Parts: sequence; structure tokens; C-alpha cells
Amino acid sequence: MGLLNYRKEVFHMYDGIVVGGGHAGIEAALALAKMNKKVVLITGDLNKVASLPCNPSIGGPAKGIVVREIDALGGQMAKSADLGQVQMKMLNASKGPAVRALRAQIDKKKYPKIMSDLIKTTKGLDLLEELVDTLIIENNEVKGVLLQNGNKVYSKTVIITTGTYLASQVLIGNEKTPSGPNGEKTTYGISGQLKELGFDVVRLKTGTPPRIAKDSIDYSKMTVQPGDDKFQTFSFDSPITELGYQEPCYLTHTNLTTHEIINQHLDESSMYGGYVEGIGPRYCPSIEDKVVRFSDKERHQVFVEPESLEIDEMYIQGVSTSMPRYVQEQIVKSIPGLENAKIVKYAYAIEYDAIDPIQLYPSLETKKIKNLFCAGQINGTSGYEEAACQGLMAGINAGLKVSGKEPLILKRNEAYIGVLIDDLVTKGTHEPYRLLTSRAEHRLLLRHDNADLRLRDYGYQVGLVDQNTYDKFENKRETITRLLNRANEIKVVPNKENLEYLSSVASSPVYEGVSLSNLLKRPELGVETLKHFIKEDQSDDIYEQVEIQIKYAGYIEKAYREVDKLLRLESKSIPEETNYKAIHNLSSEAKEKLTKIKPQTIGQASRILGVNPADISILMVYLESRNVSR
Repeated sequence: MGLLNYRKEVFHMYDGIVVGGGHAGIEAALALAKMNKKVVLITGDLNKVASLPCNPSIGGPAKGIVVREIDALGGQMAKSADLGQVQMKMLNASKGPAVRALRAQIDKKKYPKIMSDLIKTTKGLDLLEELVDTLIIENNEVKGVLLQNGNKVYSKTVIITTGTYLASQVLIGNEKTPSGPNGEKTTYGISGQLKELGFDVVRLKTGTPPRIAKDSIDYSKMTVQPGDDKFQTFSFDSPITELGYQEPCYLTHTNLTTHEIINQHLDESSMYGGYVEGIGPRYCPSIEDKVVRFSDKERHQVFVEPESLEIDEMYIQGVSTSMPRYVQEQIVKSIPGLENAKIVKYAYAIEYDAIDPIQLYPSLETKKIKNLFCAGQINGTSGYEEAACQGLMAGINAGLKVSGKEPLILKRNEAYIGVLIDDLVTKGTHEPYRLLTSRAEHRLLLRHDNADLRLRDYGYQVGLVDQNTYDKFENKRETITRLLNRANEIKVVPNKENLEYLSSVASSPVYEGVSLSNLLKRPELGVETLKHFIKEDQSDDIYEQVEIQIKYAGYIEKAYREVDKLLRLESKSIPEETNYKAIHNLSSEAKEKLTKIKPQTIGQASRILGVNPADISILMVYLESRNVSR
């Protein structure tokens, strides 16, 4: 609710302290405030909250659905993305609904300001511009934080959302500079303390490409990548009501000359020169990594995207590198359209400390230290969306814990957020984790279109969704159900009017009465056919939801049957004190992994790498013999 400037030890007792003002920190702090908890967000520079140090975009495959899920739960990212976008596009629009996802190009100046203005006016949320040195811990329970200026802030819970700022170093060629992104301060105290407390701290790496002056690019040699001309939003209750101007992006490619330059200077790269300690992201490799790993490829895509309408910079997606500056110049100028490009900011790699996330409960509370939560890149993830959803869940669960309530744990069949967190706490990660549609076994259920139907009830129950918003949602849900029933009841008979309509949409005639639901299963028929026969003035998203539920009914029912089988395993809990070493016939690897991870259910245990079906059968027999599994 305001800026704080403490000159002496702080004795305020907060319900939550959020360390870090990135995408995870913003969502965590806002969630706690919405739950009527007293919270303080502490960050080194309040002018750089919710910054976009890498690609200024939000959404994409799987990630776009996560943004919708954040919105359904009552988080903020979707609304701010709608307000801050300069281009919106639905990916995979011609494919099935399970893989469709929105992606927005974001104005990197406007988006942080939207978030900054919001947190400065949120009731119950204090802001403190300081760096945290260490955590205050007593008897394995966090009590607050010690600031670098020597002051202390006390709280019932602490959420660490420090992003890439823990013992971070920026690398360009053989240069290694202690720094956070864009020359910001790094911090060493927290990760050093976590090591002392026995946490498994890992070293990870990510990177960013050069930024190019807009007027130094020859766009005529590139392919224009326009946004959609259809109005669509991340938020179900968006603050925008019309599409607005859509800034174009552009596509070009590397070539054999580019690859030759990279190969000639490979040993000067931070990564290939041996200067990097951290492990980089598998699914977002540097250009030198792509040239080495995919040596059979003659070219790689390069997307030229606007960073902001306010600044003269274009983002060169696909050319992330840690090459020396003079090599970066050669690489950029070898790409069609960039022959005369002026580099405004050079690319760099950044390595930083994170924890192995198997040290967390599914609530994102740490197992070693009570009331300490971690969210975002400290948990080994990459991406703004992955960070934001973790921050939201950590904030919700910290608030629930303060209230003495059970945590909110989203299942894998309920949300991509559930998939992400379950993957992290069950399997861990030793490279930056990126959410992919292939990671979700129930992706037909986890669609862009139905995030509110899946999750809005939870948002309302925990206090993040207000009554007015929830009432509108309830009306939408009831309308969908009613239209589905009408589609089952309406009979399309072979009269002149109906036959003429079917002919007009290139669909074969009917020879006897058929329900509208059955008729709609024809691939050439869709929303417009529903509107034609139902004749109700409803929004397109409602009609689209009805269409999807009708067309994919068989597949959806099959998916739910599979979920029911798996949920039986999720309902079988495992006492935390279970001594796996005492269970005869369990494999040695299973004993080691189960002891380390301490799964909460049989379902979670079955997903641990190295625990095979035979081990699960033995574990179930053991628990049933002691009548502890239910």
C-alpha cells in the first residue's frame, strides 16, 4: 500500500514477505494482498519490477494456456499482457483445441509500468526497495529477513522469488562479470545460506540475443509476420475491448556464412570456451549450440520482433549467444536484412544459483525450512509464465498456511500449472525447465478455451476472484450447459430451409431427423451452424465452448476415464515418516529416491524417475498391511 523507508530495525509482523519483484514476486504479493494478508515486497529496484530482460513476449505453446490459468485463478499476468501487448496471435489455430495457445508480443516499457502502478496502489501491500542479505531462521522455521543495510523484517511466511539474481554472472566471450540482467546488482547471501542449511544448490545458465536499431534493418529481405485481425485476449475479463494496432514482426534466417563464422570462433564462446559453469536450457539453445547440435541444418529461423513502441530496438529471437562483441557483429551482419544492422545491446549469457526443486512440497514450501516458499527461476524453471504461475501458487499457499488451511494443490489433469509443479517437485530438474504441451498427458482436458471452467472455482474459494466476476462466470457456465442441452434437443429435419442451409455451407443433406449435436460432428460445420439453429445472441467464446464439447465428446470422455484410474492412485496417501529402507524387496534406487523426495501419494511416487511399477506394487502392499494407505 506504500513505499517504506526504514531507518532502524523493523518490528512489523507481516503475514508474508516476498523477496524479488519479478513475475513470480508480483503474483505472490498480489495473491497474499487479495487474501487480506499483510505483505511486503522487497526488491532491489522498484523501477524494474516485472521487467522483461529476455524476449518481450508472453504466451506460446503451453505457456499461453498457463497465462489463461493464472487469470482463471485470479492472478494478474493475463490482464497486464492484454494491456501491454503490441501484437496478439493464436498459434496452431488450424489445429485441434488441445494445442491452440495465444502469444502476445509485449511492450517491455509499458508492461512493467502497468504492474508497478498496480502494486503501488494495492491495499495491504507494502513495497521496500532494499536487497535481502539472508533469512532469519530459528529451529528450522523462517521468521523474516535480514536486509543488507542491517535492518530486519519479520513475517509468518517468506517467499523467495529471486529469479536470476542469486550469485549471478554475465558472460560475453571470456569476460565474466558479477551482475544480474542488464547490469543490475546480484546477491550472494541467500544462496550461500541455503547451501549452509543443506539445500542442494545447482548452477544454471540462460542467455539473450543482441538488440538491433529499428532503422538499421532492411525489412524488405524478411517475411512479414502479422498479428491476427481477430480480437482475442488472455484474460476472461479483459480490461481491453478492441484489438488496436498490431505491430508486425519479421522472419529471416541464418545461412552457411553465419554458421561458418560461428564455427571459426567457437572456442571464443563462453560456453564452448569453457567459461560457463551452469547448465543451459535444452529447448532454447544459443545460436552456437544450434549450429553444433544441428550441423546438418543449412539455416535456422531468426524472428525480428519489436521490444517497445517507445524505444528504437528490435529483439533478434534465435540468435542468443555468448560470443565476443566483435564476433556478434559478424554473425548479425551475415543474416539477410541485417547487413547494415547497428547493435544497440550486445548478447550475453547469464549463470546463477537455483535449488533442486525436489526439496519442495507441492505447495512450494521447502521441506527443510518451515514457512519458507520458493517460486520462479530459483526452482529451476525458465520463462516469465512458469515464474508467474509458481508465484501465484506460492502466494496462495502461504496465505492459506497463515490462515491454518490446507494448501491448494492442482492436479495434473486440472492445469498445466499442476503439471509444472508436479514435474518439479517429483522429478526435479538440472537444467532450466520449460513447460511443453508434450509434458501434459491430459492435454485434451487442459485447453486454452476452458481454463476458467477448470479453475475459476478455486480462485473464488481462496479469495482471489471477487463475487461480481464469479457471478458472471457462473452465468457463463450455466449458459454453456443450457446450450449443450438445446443442441441435443433440437432436431434438424430434411425440410427445404434446412436442406438449403446445408447446401450453402457445402455439407451433405440429411434424410431423416438428426439432433443438432450429431449434425455438428461433421468437420465442415461449427460455430456458425450452432448460431443458425439455436438462434441465441451469445458471445463467440460460449458458442466455441459448446462446439468443442460436442465435437470432441468421445475423446474427452475417454480422457476422463483415464484420469479416474490415475486419481485412485492420487487418493492413496503416504505418511511422511514412512521408512522406505525398511521395506523389503524395494529396489535400492527406489529406496534412495523415495527417501529423498518423500512423495505424498502413491500417484506421485509412481512418477519418480527410477521407481518402477514393481516398486509401486510392493509399496502399496506394505502400506495396506499397516492400514495407512487410504
